[in-house]
Amino acid sequence: MKIKMSVLALATAAVFALSSLSSAFAEPIKLKFSHVVAENTPKGQMATKFKDLVAERLKGKVVVEIYPNGQLFGDNKVLEALLLGDVHLASPSLSKFKKYTKKLQIFDLPFLFNDMAAAERFQQSEAGQSLLKTVEKKGLIGLGYMHNGMKQLSAAKALHTPADAKGLKFRIMSSDVLAAQFEALAATPLKKPYSEVFTLLQTKAIDGQENTWSNIHSKKFYEVQDNITSSDHGLLDYMVVTSAEFWKGLPDDVRTELKKALDESIAFGNKVAAEKSKSDKQAIIDSKRTNVIELSKEERQKWIDTMQPVWKKFEAIVGKDMLDAAIASNKE
Repeated sequence: MKIKMSVLALATAAVFALSSLSSAFAEPIKLKFSHVVAENTPKGQMATKFKDLVAERLKGKVVVEIYPNGQLFGDNKVLEALLLGDVHLASPSLSKFKKYTKKLQIFDLPFLFNDMAAAERFQQSEAGQSLLKTVEKKGLIGLGYMHNGMKQLSAAKALHTPADAKGLKFRIMSSDVLAAQFEALAATPLKKPYSEVFTLLQTKAIDGQENTWSNIHSKKFYEVQDNITSSDHGLLDYMVVTSAEFWKGLPDDVRTELKKALDESIAFGNKVAAEKSKSDKQAIIDSKRTNVIELSKEERQKWIDTMQPVWKKFEAIVGKDMLDAAIASNKE
């Protein structure tokens, strides 16, 4: 009997040792994070922060590989790549999700948010958080919102009133809302890749574009545009997203730690975005390469009155309750 017990004990010990040895040499989970901007941008810094936090907290379990500047996929292809498992994390602009949900078009509506604080309040509200889930039926999971900033208008001519934009050609992202926005100005919207904007402006193939201070500065659009109107007329934000198959297939403890690290990284990136928006605007002004126009209260109201009717066109698509919740976020 003692011999049998000894054999059993030895066998158990051997199994435990083999299990421990197998765990020690287990391959870590590789998480590919693809984005289209430079590493020094707010989004790029957010991704780097995430990588560092994961290396610190999940050492040996998860390795984050970052592919910036569209090295793997552009924003138009990355969502398909997520579903195929070619990448595991991405952060396209909210305008890129139209194929997967039309609800996110709410973020393209002009003059919906008074400032970034209002946009943040809405995104963190119950209504805003519910929008992250609207892509789940398509196999995606929204994990959080990443800010870039409020958009400004740049053009070859000075834009003080909506009438100044009449007849001009503006580059837009692929968005029905943004197309309607410029049509409301009697301008011509042209859907063109972000990578082509500088050349299109330089060669005068287009007259203007809309973008954040951060993007206008980093891509040097101010060097080929005579005027920038400080309009804060729209929002340019991103959704950090993964595939449901990958995310739900992770061990529970790993998924929990990844979400915590991502939440911290997004908060860090959003703080960087806010600071960069201010500093990049000042850098553009200091360059004296372009004329920065500050709208009076009366002038800005004219832009609002001209663009706001676009809301009605998309109210049924985004939902009246959701639109009301977004409008309410402007009140602290």
